[in-house]
Amino acid sequence: MNDLRDIDAQHSAITVSQLNRRAKAMLEQGIARLWIEGEISNIARPASGHLYFSLKDDTAQIGAAFFRQRQRGPTIGLKDGDQVLVFGRVSIYEARGAYQLIVEQVEPAGEGELKRQFELLKKKLAAEGLFDQERKQALPKLPGCIGVITSPSGAAIRDVLSVLKRRFPAIPVVIYPAAVQGDAAPAQLIAALQAALRRNESDVLILARGGGSLEDLWAFNDEQLAREIAASPIPIVSAIGHEVDFTIADFVADLRAPTPSGAAELVVPDQADWLRTISRFATRIARLGQRSLEDHAQTLDWLTRRLLAGSPAARVARQQDRLREMRGRLVAAIREQVLLRDRDLQALQSGLLRSSPALAVQRSVAQLGQFRQRLGAAGRAAVGGLHQRLALAARALNSVSPLATLDRGYAIVTDAASDDVLMRASDVRPGDDIRARLSRGKLLATVKQVIDDGD
Repeated sequence: MNDLRDIDAQHSAITVSQLNRRAKAMLEQGIARLWIEGEISNIARPASGHLYFSLKDDTAQIGAAFFRQRQRGPTIGLKDGDQVLVFGRVSIYEARGAYQLIVEQVEPAGEGELKRQFELLKKKLAAEGLFDQERKQALPKLPGCIGVITSPSGAAIRDVLSVLKRRFPAIPVVIYPAAVQGDAAPAQLIAALQAALRRNESDVLILARGGGSLEDLWAFNDEQLAREIAASPIPIVSAIGHEVDFTIADFVADLRAPTPSGAAELVVPDQADWLRTISRFATRIARLGQRSLEDHAQTLDWLTRRLLAGSPAARVARQQDRLREMRGRLVAAIREQVLLRDRDLQALQSGLLRSSPALAVQRSVAQLGQFRQRLGAAGRAAVGGLHQRLALAARALNSVSPLATLDRGYAIVTDAASDDVLMRASDVRPGDDIRARLSRGKLLATVKQVIDDGD
């Protein structure tokens, strides 16, 4: 500025190129590299590979040049309308005197801001020593209880529980539920960690979440959560996202696992390996113990023989052996006699039972039952024959019964006064009363006319 004022004061003329060159130097020296947020428009891709576009907001715009040698990663996805963060320096294109931005880096607006916050917090905590390997705690070789801080409904907890059940199902697992995404997630994660530390029931903690974008995993970049993890007296394994995902929690944790399943693999040994190792140790211990016992037993036997060989107790011991032998023989003889007497007693009991009056009574009762059955069968047979004969006689009697004749439509006619059966029409005269018995009921009638056939 002083140079320009001096030139104006002296009324000296400079060229346009000189003016643009001085303005360019003033801009580049006066404004440091910086991040600028805006919307891409008028993007151009010439054959040179450089990118030219305008960066604008609601009220202003600036031209931008992104030279090919500065480009890192794919830039073909940039298009008009993208909201981006651009890092670079302000300059002037001297040939046209155009004020422009020389771009060194381009990032999506939202993700780029998060990445900068991530890097700032990472540098801050690293400077405080929270990432130092010396402060990391070793994991227990065989934890008595495992705590998992995660969402109880997410895929991460299912993966962790599946691997723990497969590798070492005997170890209990405690779940400390917390949201793993959203604005409320950091506070809930801190509360779950504090609850785990307060209850002090787990020997190791797993901080787990499935994969997602930078925004999805942002809760694990919370500074307060990072400090809580760093201060935890219980070892913490972070298992957040996929293998390529990193969060601040991964750096401050005692150990980082690439995935939730990987964390489960790290915190517990394989039960089969442990059982095989224990079996090998048990075999070795048993073998060593057996050898030690054999050596001591041999030494004890040798000392005992020396002691007994020259001691009066040897004679007592031999007498005791003889006494034990005689006692054994006596016991065997007594047992043999008892067995013989027992067999004789059983034989006598069998003979007594065979000649017992009770047995004869039982046989008589059995025979009486048989006779009773036979008598009942004979009686039933006789009664059945009589029933059959009675039925035949009834059928025969019925066939000649006057009542059967009545059933065929005939009637028995009798004199009403004498009740004599009338065989001929001449047995009555007109005006006499007669009765007619039908198959069902009787009739009382008066003779009106007598017709004699003359027989």
